[in-house]
Amino acid sequence: MPLEAPGQPLRAAELPDPAPAAGQVLLRVRACGVCRTDLHLRDGELDPGHLPLVLGHQIVGEAIGGGAEEVGGLGARVGVPWLGWTCGACRYCHSGRENLCERARFTGRDIDGGFAELAVADARYCLPLPPADEYDDLAVAPLLCGGLIGYRGLRLAGDAERLGLYGFGAAAHLICQVAVHEGRRVFAFTRAADARGQAFARELGAVWAGSSEQAPPEPLDAALIFAPAGPLVPLALRAVARGGTVICAGIHMSDIPSFPYEDLWGERTLRSVANLTRADGEAFLALAPKVPIRTQVTPYRLADAERALADLRAGAFEGAAVLTIA
Repeated sequence: MPLEAPGQPLRAAELPDPAPAAGQVLLRVRACGVCRTDLHLRDGELDPGHLPLVLGHQIVGEAIGGGAEEVGGLGARVGVPWLGWTCGACRYCHSGRENLCERARFTGRDIDGGFAELAVADARYCLPLPPADEYDDLAVAPLLCGGLIGYRGLRLAGDAERLGLYGFGAAAHLICQVAVHEGRRVFAFTRAADARGQAFARELGAVWAGSSEQAPPEPLDAALIFAPAGPLVPLALRAVARGGTVICAGIHMSDIPSFPYEDLWGERTLRSVANLTRADGEAFLALAPKVPIRTQVTPYRLADAERALADLRAGAFEGAAVLTIA
């Protein structure tokens, strides 16, 4: 289901089978999560690495060729995340910050992704998945982006006990469970009229859920912003206590409006999350069964990828959308 041009709907097409290069593994795609980054690329809010482009960077795949022995052999089930390749030579790669590599290549942008029957991936960036009896293909797919980015953001929040989550979608519904497991108190912020989303947050352990425009019942120690809406930044800064941290956890966000210095003063911190490292992936996927994290999934057929993106844009489902590849 390639993207032919930004702003144009995805349409079914027959493309040549991808040929794995040295160090790559050929995968039969079994499922692929649908992420807001896919939507940003489809809508032209992020520049694609090439066109036509196969989106999708939450790939659950079965190794069927290429360097399959590097990921456990033929038939091995692996996950392919957003970070698909780094140079291994720059100052970031040498300092444990490969997520900031200036030459990094990303799955579903620079490298064709998982909205297809077949894909290739760098064997070094294929992540081992929990056993299928703990997470089937549909259930494990959302962990590979929303889960990973949310987990990195949560770690950047330090030991914050009162945690705000702005935008309760694919990432927040996973990280809410981790935060509750760690003994934190979660405050969930949704669109003003989203009573269903607020109820969902409370079901997952949030102690409070309300509109993003509301002030929480008590100051927060940290807040994670998952919704790509810049106006949430000043709201979150006002919601955190002195010394608190606001973390923007998306790749793309609309412009942040100006705000008075008083909202930042008091040693508040504003920072972003950029991509992930393989260490993040390995740690989070090992943690998931211990919580255990349960994913809320709405399945779509591969042929319905455009509808899945439209439903994501409209906020038509709770949790995450996942394409099933027949």
